[in-house]
This record gives sequence, structure tokens and C-alpha cells, in this order.
Amino acid sequence: MLNYDLVVVGGGPAGMAAALKARENGVESIIVLERAETLGGILEQCIHTGFGLHYFGEELSGPEYAGRFMKMLEGTDIDVKVDTMVLDVADDNVVTAVNKKDGLLKIQAKAVVLAMGCRERPRGALSIAGSRCSGIMTAGTAQKYVNIDGYMPGHEVVILGSGDIGLIMARRMTLEGAKVKMVCELMPYSGGLTRNIVQCLDDFGIPLKLSCTVVATHGKDRLEGVTIAKVDERLQPIPGTEEYVSCDTLMLSVGLIPENELSKNSGLQLDNITNGPRVDEYRETEHAGVFACGNVLQVHDLVDYVTEESQIAGLGAAKFIKGEKVTGECVYTKGINGVRYIVPQRINHDTDADVKLYFRVGAVFNNAKIIVECDGKEILSKKKVKLCPGEMEYVTLKQSVIKELPVNAEITVRVEA
Repeated sequence: MLNYDLVVVGGGPAGMAAALKARENGVESIIVLERAETLGGILEQCIHTGFGLHYFGEELSGPEYAGRFMKMLEGTDIDVKVDTMVLDVADDNVVTAVNKKDGLLKIQAKAVVLAMGCRERPRGALSIAGSRCSGIMTAGTAQKYVNIDGYMPGHEVVILGSGDIGLIMARRMTLEGAKVKMVCELMPYSGGLTRNIVQCLDDFGIPLKLSCTVVATHGKDRLEGVTIAKVDERLQPIPGTEEYVSCDTLMLSVGLIPENELSKNSGLQLDNITNGPRVDEYRETEHAGVFACGNVLQVHDLVDYVTEESQIAGLGAAKFIKGEKVTGECVYTKGINGVRYIVPQRINHDTDADVKLYFRVGAVFNNAKIIVECDGKEILSKKKVKLCPGEMEYVTLKQSVIKELPVNAEITVRVEA
């Protein structure tokens, strides 16, 4: 059995940032286990720019952003095993993994950071009527075909869902010479960042149809067209609004799901909204010494926020390993009145730092106010010109404020429009 102070599961931007932060804070033996053949995670296929504006203060492509962390990793004594699948994380922090070179590995760790990222919601989750013809794929699959493999997925494209990957692929396919006929979005608002709507749709004259969905696909061997329809306030198709659109490719950008099979098998309690583990301010789960960060915890809109959160987890793991992490009585967080969820879900009452509460809203709000309260008493408020479900928000709670709250109190965050 191998022995390490820290095992990081996942070598994407979250895993690399957590490992580097832990090393910086005095953790001596660290190993990063990555399922793919290279580090970098999903960033390897994201060749567009827009990464690193917050963290590095400059605009980078996905591979450039990942490359900077890979270079930092190379300058340390952190061990890395790629092409390695983690099978289990036991209660005593024994990690079981497998790869071609070493066979079955068992690693005893003092702490574990889960940074497995997320995956796309597949076609099977949508229940669209029609045959299983070729030409229907997730936007991320199409992105890999174009950017990594050099294949052209199709020439006439309809995109269902206005998540960021779908918007970016609308632009990418247009630049490659395809005709992107429209982006259909079930909700009455877009699920992507405002900058992506402007740069990827508006600049290329691609129509965005809100409150609209694909109700049927047509074609035998290859997709020939789709039927779209408007939806009502209950998100059900409105009879009589159906419209046939000819296309040879349907791309799905209908949400991301945190990759939490490992977390479930380890018995971690998952949040009903985020589908990620429930954590404290240092991203420690309910299992002592097991931390989670990045898209496995909550789906982020910017990789810069993934890095920021992962550094919190890396610091938390370092404190845990050195016996310096504060544990004990907690205060709890809850999103109400327009706020869908909050991460972290709990905060140690005697925390040793200010805490950022990350959250997303459930609808579009204009000229709104974010209000943080405890037991009916306002702790802080923040005015926002616009709040969108596609963009993550945060408020910062001062350490001194947290310590003044009653033990086991509930902190609520709400929107006042």
C-alpha cells in the first residue's frame, strides 16, 4: 500500500489548483490521479478565449490556462498518475485506483480532495420523440469532434439549450462554415453568460428563441429535421405552435451534472439542488478529511471561480493534515425567495477567516437587492443592477460577524426585487 498525505482525484483545473495550494501550505507528499491521458480536464478542448480574466488578469484560451497550472505542477515534487481510474474512497481515506502500468493501487491518505468535474446531461434525460438517427449529440461532444479530432459534425445545425457550451459551439460551427439556424431555450431566459450571448449569437446574427423546445426529431439513418414548439409557463409544449426546421445536426446544451458517482459510493450526503456534496467553508464534506471542489461540488460559470474554490479546498486539506483546521459547532446557510442554493452549506462557528457564500438565482431580476439575514436580523445587503441564473453570485461574510451569530443558527440569502 502506498502512503500519501494528500490524494487529489482529478487533474483538471480544480485538482491542480488544490494540489498546488496544499503544497504551498506545507503538505509534503501529494499525488494527483487523473482518468484521462493528460492533465487539464475539459480545458484541453476549449480553444476559445475568455479564461483567466479574474485570476491572471489576462485573456487566455482553455489549453493556455491549463498549461500554466501544468507548468506550476512540473516545478514541484507533486506526483501525478494519468490514465488512472479511481474506483473507491473508503471511510478511512484509503483510495483504490487502477491503471495499466501499476494494476490495482491502494493508497492510504491523510486527506482526499475530490475534483472530478462534471458531465453533460445526455439526450436520454430529455425524452424527445423520434428515431435514434445519427446527428444528435451533446455540444461538448461536438466541441471535441471539431477542436480535437478535426471532424465536422454537420452543416445545418439547431442547438437546444442556451448553456455556455451551446452558445460557444454556435459560434464555432459558424466559423467552420456551418449554418446555425437557431438556438432554442426552454426557459424564458438564457442559461449562459451575457458576454457569450453577445459574442456568440448577436455578433453572428444567430436567433435565440426563448420559451421554445424541440418536441420531435425526424430522419432514419441521419437526422433530417426537427419539430420545435413554444412552451407555456408550465414549460409544456403549446399545441398548434409546432414548426418544422430542416437540419442535419441537433446539438444539446441542456445542463451539466456533477460527476459524483464516487461521492455517492463513499456515502457522502449530496445537496438536492447542486447535486454535489454538502461542505463547510473549507469545502470539507461530512467525512473527516474528504474535501470537494470545482464542478463536482457546484457547476461554475467561470474557471477562475473553480480555481479560487479549489485553493480554498487545498488550504483546508493542508490545515486538516497539520491538525490546524477548526471543527465543531456550525451555523448553516439556506437560499430562499429567488436564491436556489448556497455553497458552503455550513460554516464552523469559530472559523478563522472571512467566508464567501456562492449562490445562483432562480430567475432574472432587475434592480434587485441581495439580503443576508439571520433570525430575521439583516447582516448585510448588496444592490445588483441585474441577476441572472446563468451567472454565479457571491457575498462575503466577515469572520467577526459569523462569531457573533448563535450556534446552529440559519443564515438565509434572498433576493428583493
